[in-house]
Amino acid sequence: MQYIAKQINANPDSFSLYAQRDPTKHEHMEEIRQVYGYQNFSVSTYRELAQYLLKHALQNGSSMYLLRTVQEELRKRKIILPGMTTIERLVWETRRRAEEKIFKSLTGSLSDWQKKKLDEFIDPLVESRKTPLAWLREIPGQSSPDAFLKVIKRLEYIRELKLPTNIHEVHPNRLLQLSRIGARYEPHSFRRFKENKKYAILVAYLGTLSQDLIDQAIEIHDRQMMILQSKGRKTQDEMQKENGKAVNEKVVHFADIGAALIQARDEGLDPFSTIEKVMPWNKIVTSVEEAKKLARPMDYDYLDLLENRFIYLRKYTPTLLKSLEFRSTNAAEPLLCALKTLNEMNESGKRKVPDGAPLDFVPKRWEKHVYNEEGTINRHYYEMAALTELKNHIRSGDVSVVGSRLHKDFEEYLVPKNEWTTTNLTDTRLAVRSSAEEYLEERRNALAERFTWVSNNLDSLEGVNIEKVKLRVDRLEKNTPEEARTFSLTLYNMLPRIKLTDLLMEVAHWTGFDEMLIHASTNRPPKGEEKIILMAALMAMGTNIGLTKMADATPGVSYHQMANAAQWRLYDDAINRAQATLVNFQHKLALASYWGDGTTSSSDGMRVQVGVSSLHAEANPHYGTGKGATIYRFTSDQFSSFYTKVINTNARDAVHVIDGLLHHETELNIEEHYTDTAGYQYLFIKKL
Repeated sequence: MQYIAKQINANPDSFSLYAQRDPTKHEHMEEIRQVYGYQNFSVSTYRELAQYLLKHALQNGSSMYLLRTVQEELRKRKIILPGMTTIERLVWETRRRAEEKIFKSLTGSLSDWQKKKLDEFIDPLVESRKTPLAWLREIPGQSSPDAFLKVIKRLEYIRELKLPTNIHEVHPNRLLQLSRIGARYEPHSFRRFKENKKYAILVAYLGTLSQDLIDQAIEIHDRQMMILQSKGRKTQDEMQKENGKAVNEKVVHFADIGAALIQARDEGLDPFSTIEKVMPWNKIVTSVEEAKKLARPMDYDYLDLLENRFIYLRKYTPTLLKSLEFRSTNAAEPLLCALKTLNEMNESGKRKVPDGAPLDFVPKRWEKHVYNEEGTINRHYYEMAALTELKNHIRSGDVSVVGSRLHKDFEEYLVPKNEWTTTNLTDTRLAVRSSAEEYLEERRNALAERFTWVSNNLDSLEGVNIEKVKLRVDRLEKNTPEEARTFSLTLYNMLPRIKLTDLLMEVAHWTGFDEMLIHASTNRPPKGEEKIILMAALMAMGTNIGLTKMADATPGVSYHQMANAAQWRLYDDAINRAQATLVNFQHKLALASYWGDGTTSSSDGMRVQVGVSSLHAEANPHYGTGKGATIYRFTSDQFSSFYTKVINTNARDAVHVIDGLLHHETELNIEEHYTDTAGYQYLFIKKL
């Protein structure tokens, strides 16, 4: 105030005399409104904004999002903002109307029988004292035919309800929000809801759960096919170890006989007499017969050892083909025909593969096992080849699984064509051109420009040269001076030693990351005592000491309080938003720019042992004994971790690199990404 008073040469104390006459404020407000073209907030404005906000509330039920949206719209329309209580009432009423509309859309087509069955989902069974909903939530602990059948049994239990699957009136975001709420409520908690809300949440949750069950089934099948190959390799290795001495003996015999033949030719001797001097003829015949039994295929493949695994796979594969629906691109159409043939054989009980069964899908490696020169098809190998190719084509995206979330048709990820044709491309904020031809031409020109620059500046590039048509880049050497390391340690020792709890609360105060941990049901950020409980839960989980021990160490914070906070506030989306808030805050600090500009990143995995059965956990001899999973983490050149994902310990990192670069929610603009050899397929990614 003093600064402004000095500018206009006025006494700052005189401001206290302003608006002693009540109409003064209104008169001045009216003058400002007329000069700048603003409007007063009215009842008609309230109604118009309610209709406008309803469209957004049907897509996102977050109160904070709706508050920001309505304020932005008021400013855009040049309407003077009313009191915050009015805006909050507008948001609250609109949210309520949106929820009622969503609940009606989800439950409107439910019959009395379906509602009765949904009520049974949350009532304990007499024999097991467990609710069907709790049973459906059980996660398979391992990959096995039995686990697959249990997953399909749960899936069929949901399918028997014949719940609506294509609810176009409800936005996918709201369906996802409702399903997350349903995943966190205990079965008995549903009983306190009104019918519409209870049934709507259950419908949304069961729809998402059925997708998860299908994905679990596909993952189990994928693992079974990998185990099939692994068993073949292991059997071959064991045979090699067991027969090593005998094989070596035959190699010695071959060397001796070969040497005798060479001698006979060089000296003009009778070859048979020369050979019999080395080894009697009957022993040669016996050795040849033994060698035939010991011999492996010329390509040293192990597929011939898999046939005895067919019966094991048959424990679940008929159910796989019967229960799941597959669709394919033109390239995988023969495979789908083969799967249909196998399913028909299972239904009819036929054992022989019918004439004319599709064979185009069979890889060259499998051909000699699937059918012989006469065209006779081996049923066992035909089915194993089809199931193996199913796994491969699902991974590549050529085959999609109906009802799946992870393996759905690629077209379902895209904007529908009818919507895209009516979209104004200037409003899409796309980073690339909408025309493929223009984009490719632009990339070709950019590549040619870079090649030209490298060619012109090759002599001046330090550590880079071209020798014998090969690009050579010198290894980067450690160039941190010892003085810098000493100075770094000195600075580190100057930092004050504070409690981790105080540091966590202080960082939350700086960044506001705790505001992102909104309640999954109420959409409210933590306040007051909730923040302390939330920080305690974060520390317990982050330091891996557990909620029980943390409750013992923190008087005033109970286990149940932290468990409730972890259940309702520390879900994946909330954690991702909080992490993005921390990364964005650090990204804007001047100090971070000394390390990098946030356009370069790297990723690597860290394996951790898993003490319980899990689909993600597997043994890997490279990491010693025991099963484990891999935490795959992405780090920027500003040393911030901006994306983390738990993956199978034997999965190739490259499959997951793109996920981190595309799905992180931070403001980092990654242009270059580096990995080790496990992720080399995406070693360099240029911003489009």
